[in-house]
Amino acid sequence: MSLLVRACLVWFPLFLVSVATAGEPRHDRCVVVVSLDGLANFYVDDPLSQMPTLRALAAKGARATQGMTASFPTVTWPNHTTLVTGVPPAKHGVLGNSYLDRDTGKSVGLIVDPVFDKSEIVLVPTIYDVAHEAGLKTAGIIWPATRNAKTLDWTVPDMAGEDSWPKYATPGWMAELRAAGLPVDRHAGLTKVPLGGVQRDWLYTRLFSHVIQNHAPNLILVHLVEIDHVEHQFGPRSPEAYWVTSYADDRLRDIVEAAHKSRFGDNVTFVFLSDHGFYPIDKDIRLNALFKLQAGEGKPVGKASTQGGACMIYLSEANRTPEVIQKVKDLIAGVEGVQAVYSPDEFEQLGQFTPDVDRRAPDLWVAAKSGYSFDNSDAGADIVTPRATHGGTHGFLPSEKDLYATLVLSGAGIEPGVDLGEVSNLDVAPTIAELLGVSMPTAQGKVLKAALKK
Repeated sequence: MSLLVRACLVWFPLFLVSVATAGEPRHDRCVVVVSLDGLANFYVDDPLSQMPTLRALAAKGARATQGMTASFPTVTWPNHTTLVTGVPPAKHGVLGNSYLDRDTGKSVGLIVDPVFDKSEIVLVPTIYDVAHEAGLKTAGIIWPATRNAKTLDWTVPDMAGEDSWPKYATPGWMAELRAAGLPVDRHAGLTKVPLGGVQRDWLYTRLFSHVIQNHAPNLILVHLVEIDHVEHQFGPRSPEAYWVTSYADDRLRDIVEAAHKSRFGDNVTFVFLSDHGFYPIDKDIRLNALFKLQAGEGKPVGKASTQGGACMIYLSEANRTPEVIQKVKDLIAGVEGVQAVYSPDEFEQLGQFTPDVDRRAPDLWVAAKSGYSFDNSDAGADIVTPRATHGGTHGFLPSEKDLYATLVLSGAGIEPGVDLGEVSNLDVAPTIAELLGVSMPTAQGKVLKAALKK
C-alpha cells in the first residue's frame, strides 16, 4: 500500500467528523469565492491599478489590508487547496505544482490536474465537501485540484486537454451551456493561445452567471487566470500588469451583477481573494547545472525540480544521508540569488511534509531572492544566467511582502468597514464554513469573527 493511500485512510475518519454542522446550513445564502490568480495585495492600494469594483466592496465589507500570507511554495495548486481546506500542504497533501518521481526521475505534474483525481491528492475535507454533505449545493469553475470531485454538483475543472471538459465537467450542465450559446467546446483551444486567458476569464464569468441564475448553488468557487499569465510574461507592476488588474476588476463587476440578479438577491457573500503575489525576475538559477559540474564524469548527487521562486532537491538514494544532505545544503546556500535552503528537520516551519512521511517530498527545499527564478536546465557551465526577457514569477517564501495575497469579504453576513490587518490563508475555509452554517473541525485556521456581523 502506497504512502499516499495510507494517508488517505488516516484522514478518512476526520472526514466523517467534519460533516457535522455548526447550526442550520444556510440554504438561503450563497457564498461566492473568486480567486484572482496572482493578484498581490499591493495592487489593491496602488493608484496605478484601477479596481473600482474590488475597492468599493472592500469599503463596504472587510479587508486584510496588510495582506494574506500564502502557503509555501507560493504556487497555484497547493495554495488553492489550502484556501478550501484550512490546512497547509503537510496536511492536505498537494505539495506543489509538481513533484519528482523518485523511481523514474521524471516530473509528475499536478497543475491542470493531468494525472490525479481530487480524491487521490487532497487528503482532508474541503469546504465544498462539508457543504455538500450538509445538504447545500456546490459549484466549481476551474478550481484547482477538483478533477472528478464528487461533491461539486456543477463543475468544469481547471484542465487544458481536448477531452478534459467533455470527460470531467458535469455532463448535464455542459449541455445547458452549449444550448445557451456559450463556447465551452472551444475552451481547450483557448488554453493554448497567448491571449486565451482574456477570453477564458470572460467565459468563466458567464458560466458563473448561468449556474447562479439557473441552479442557485449555495457555494460557488471561481478561478480567474489572466493576471497570473500577464505577470509571468511582463512582471509585476508593469504597464501590462496594471491593464490586467483593471480587466479582472471588470470580471468581478460581471460576477457581482449576475449574483444580485439571482434568486439570492442581496443574500450573497463575496469572498474575493488570491493565491499568491509576484516578484520580478531577471536571472535563472540552474541547480542541475551545478550538480552536473560538481559530478564531473560521475553521476550527479541529485536532481532539482523547479517551483518558480522555490526549488525541490531530490538526492539519489545513496546520497540521502545527513552528512551529504548538509554538504549539498551548504553548496546551494553559496549560490548567487539563493535566499534560504531548508533540510527536512526544518520542513515543519514551511508547512511541508518530509520524505520519511511521503516519498514525493524532496530532501531539500530552496527559496530564491527577488529577481531570481529556478530553471531545470543542466546545460553549460553557468549556474546563474540572465534571462532573455524581464518577467515575473512566484513560489518564493510567503513571508515576503510582495508575495502576500489579497482578501476582501463583502455582502451578506459581513460587517462593513472592518480592517482585518494581516491574516493567514488557513483562515478562509473556516470563515466560509461559518457563513454557510456548517462546521470544519479539520481546519487549522480560525474563523475571522471580526469580519462577521454580530
